[in-house]
Amino acid sequence: MSAGPDFVLRPWEMSDLPLVREASLDPYIPLITTIPAPYSEAAAEAFVRGQWERAATGAGYPFAIVRSRDRRSVGAIGLWLRELPAGRASLGYWLTDTARGQGVARAALRTVTGWALRDLGVPRLQLYIEPWNTASARIAEDIGFRREGLLRGWQQVGDERRDMAVYALLNSDGPVDGRAVTAH
Repeated sequence: MSAGPDFVLRPWEMSDLPLVREASLDPYIPLITTIPAPYSEAAAEAFVRGQWERAATGAGYPFAIVRSRDRRSVGAIGLWLRELPAGRASLGYWLTDTARGQGVARAALRTVTGWALRDLGVPRLQLYIEPWNTASARIAEDIGFRREGLLRGWQQVGDERRDMAVYALLNSDGPVDGRAVTAH
């Protein structure tokens, strides 16, 4: 799936093990994801197989974010469908340090959001963002997500329970990428 001229989103591959290694060294990514830390080749391979399992079982759509010019994977984004029977799905994304601040997350989030709302017809998308993460909040708001509130002690992050701001975008909210979300 194209995320603009510079990035593509594709299923995880074993060739993404260097991305898993880089992410495992980040002080934050392993705390909020299933990225293994400390890194080992076996744990990284199990992580990739876990992404395949999520897709195969219908739990969600995990994508590696890949730079077009050199085919280097620089991050991940996932659409998680656990709550789809209730009319909602959640999104999550992360980037390695070297990919931040270049519009990568914005392009990936815009692409998956549009696809989920328009093509899959998901009624409501949700993001959970720690209140201190202003860069991620700004990206969500730029795409059209609205902050709806603060969920106190919502998620275990490392050794502590942390608050999460919840952001949502409804299928009926309007265009995400300049095109109508639903056909009228």
